[in-house]
Amino acid sequence: MSSDDLRTQLASLTTEAFRPELADIDRLPTLDIARLMNGEDAGVPAAVAAQLPRIAAAVDAVAERMGRGGRLVYAGAGTAGRLGVLDASECPPTFNTDPEQVVGLIAGGPAAMVTSVEGAEDSGELARRDLDALKLGPDDTVVGVSASGRTPYAVGAVRHARALGALTIGLACNAHSALGAAAEHGIEVVVGPELITGSTRLKAGTAQKLVLNMLSTITMIRLGKTYGNLMVDVRASNDKLRARSHRIVSQATGAGDTEIEKALTETGGEVKQAILVLLAGVDGPTAARLLEESGGHLRAALAHAPR
Repeated sequence: MSSDDLRTQLASLTTEAFRPELADIDRLPTLDIARLMNGEDAGVPAAVAAQLPRIAAAVDAVAERMGRGGRLVYAGAGTAGRLGVLDASECPPTFNTDPEQVVGLIAGGPAAMVTSVEGAEDSGELARRDLDALKLGPDDTVVGVSASGRTPYAVGAVRHARALGALTIGLACNAHSALGAAAEHGIEVVVGPELITGSTRLKAGTAQKLVLNMLSTITMIRLGKTYGNLMVDVRASNDKLRARSHRIVSQATGAGDTEIEKALTETGGEVKQAILVLLAGVDGPTAARLLEESGGHLRAALAHAPR
């Protein structure tokens, strides 16, 4: 694409629009700028809400595949890529997932998390190589993330993943985007022009973070990583997690401290198993077997526990 064509394309994007009413923002008192920015951010949840049916459909599709052993892969460049890497990196400590179960790819590789890698975002071929290294299958999901919805790396990742039979989701902040059109599930959260023209790490970045939170968190709920709103897929491996695990088991069972410590010791610190031991009156090995037979879903394991 020529420089003229790219400038024309960018000029058509809502996220790149210039706002003349803010041309003197640098002359305003700091508190006034903070109020303006806060006011801009306040509209982001409503823009996300408009896409909730699409987000829910995407989550159900992701959960179905991950339930069969598939992976969730984010692919993006710049801020979008960093947000994907962040969301992926938070899943193992939060949901006790395998580090390879949720993966974040950023154009230019790990170095691009802190420095600009020239030309990386413009390469669909780079996205194809990055995905091929993961050996994608039909149970995997690739989420292309791009504020503009035109970033070649994100669009290329989605197109290549779809050709390989993987599920595809396109997350953008402009309507009628190439990314949304390329994916089976297009999620376009239109937050409008930014406070600072050319900085889509602001409202667009916030919107992307909110949607990625939903994709991963609700998928994990569907996979049985929670019991109600309790984070039960936790292993007590350090002092903070031991304290948190004890508290979660207490909230789920109402058992006393001595009983809880005994159950956690018997199950090697596995919260789900400890809850099952206390609520179903089974021993540690039986709790582990029931959970395995129930695909890790605590409610299902409780339903099938011997009475």
